[in-house]
Amino acid sequence: MKIQFHGASREVTGSCYVLEAHGVRFLVDCGMFQGGREARDKNYAAFEFDPHGIDFVLLTHAHIDHSGMLPRLVAEGFSGPIYTTHATAELLEIMLRDSAHIQEKEAEWAQYAKGRNSRQSQRTEVEPLYTVAEANACLTQLHAVSYDVELSPHAAVRCKFRDAGHILGSAIIEVWVDDAGQTQKLVFSGDLGNNGQPILQDPTIIESADVLLIESTYGDRLHKTLDQTTEELVHAITDTLKRKGGNVIIPAFTVGRSQEILYLLYDLTRQGRLHDLNIYVDSPMATSATEITMKHIELMDTEARGMMQWLKRGQNVPHVQFTESVEESMALNQIKSGAIIISASGMCDAGRIKHHLRYNLGRPECSVLITGFQAGGTLGRRLVDGAKIVRIFGQDIPVRADLYTINGLSAHADQAGLLSWLGHFKKPPRHTFVVHGEENVAFAFADLLRHNWHWDVAVPGYRDAFEL
Repeated sequence: MKIQFHGASREVTGSCYVLEAHGVRFLVDCGMFQGGREARDKNYAAFEFDPHGIDFVLLTHAHIDHSGMLPRLVAEGFSGPIYTTHATAELLEIMLRDSAHIQEKEAEWAQYAKGRNSRQSQRTEVEPLYTVAEANACLTQLHAVSYDVELSPHAAVRCKFRDAGHILGSAIIEVWVDDAGQTQKLVFSGDLGNNGQPILQDPTIIESADVLLIESTYGDRLHKTLDQTTEELVHAITDTLKRKGGNVIIPAFTVGRSQEILYLLYDLTRQGRLHDLNIYVDSPMATSATEITMKHIELMDTEARGMMQWLKRGQNVPHVQFTESVEESMALNQIKSGAIIISASGMCDAGRIKHHLRYNLGRPECSVLITGFQAGGTLGRRLVDGAKIVRIFGQDIPVRADLYTINGLSAHADQAGLLSWLGHFKKPPRHTFVVHGEENVAFAFADLLRHNWHWDVAVPGYRDAFEL
């Protein structure tokens, strides 16, 4: 049996693993790389495996860095089933279509820009990574499964999806593979959530594996506690809205983070710590994701269910407006004070958030709240790293707004959370691969497991392959 790493290896995005055993070849995740030019080049490079030869795909969750290349996989010949949870399948209907729409629009812009800059009379053709039609075709191959129910996608393979507590529908996947009469158990952590975070259940405990792939996004640091995070959130909002008289701009991932921020703003209002909030969720996809989240109350924790009851009573709740049209979004840029604007994308590299940053970053009375991981090469990362000027839509924008980095809202477990989850293994896996972390972070976390726990740990590089 062999595993090969085609992404999320010494980097955070592009999760994609090919597992090959006697008579079967399948993928776990097929994600898009996110960041700068290097990420784009990897997305456009040819697959290192034949899509026709893949029997099936197991998908941990809906985030684009785990699912975003599925339409291209299907367009290039993969015709098998894609297994994922019910909630993930619902989220993919909006996320993959939205991703395809972005690909088409970016290709149109690139085509126009090349044509404008070319001395030739004919424009250079630039193809989208995939189209909306190809995303729709991919969606027909989804097979929704329930948590904790064993399925057999192949005669030699059994698997279970277990709640990862990361975003709605996210899963840890346990896989048993029969390879020439010998069964090996593999565990793919996917992205593990934080214990005690709003809305979702804590990650399911796993106690054994022969082969383990463990994420390491925050494997070298600790998050602030939720109490510390809410204190910082209250200060940032009250200082901006009451003392300085500006707006609060919150870049947020449409699935997970937007709903968590809304939950906290509701909860802080219910506690009487925030008052008279005017919140605008400026992302049609976040609106759809919120509607899907509200449908799946069975996946929520006890506190979230209590919040739902308070909202139904409608007493002293914040004013929340979900904007849909481009015109509604543009109108928000005329608001000079008193607004909390939650918009995508979470790394500030695409979508409506760029317009809100363009109109608010240069205003010292405003604040920007960074609430999630920012990959290298993204606009969000440049802001976190202290850039004084950033370029948005071809215009240099001075960074005069206050910037808050609120990492306690991360949907990823920190080092303590990862170690706590791993601490439930009754014995070390035979092979442990540290993935889904920037290179220095992944190696630091691997060293911790190797030296403190004496585990056999490797940090695979891009396209590395291992015999199991």
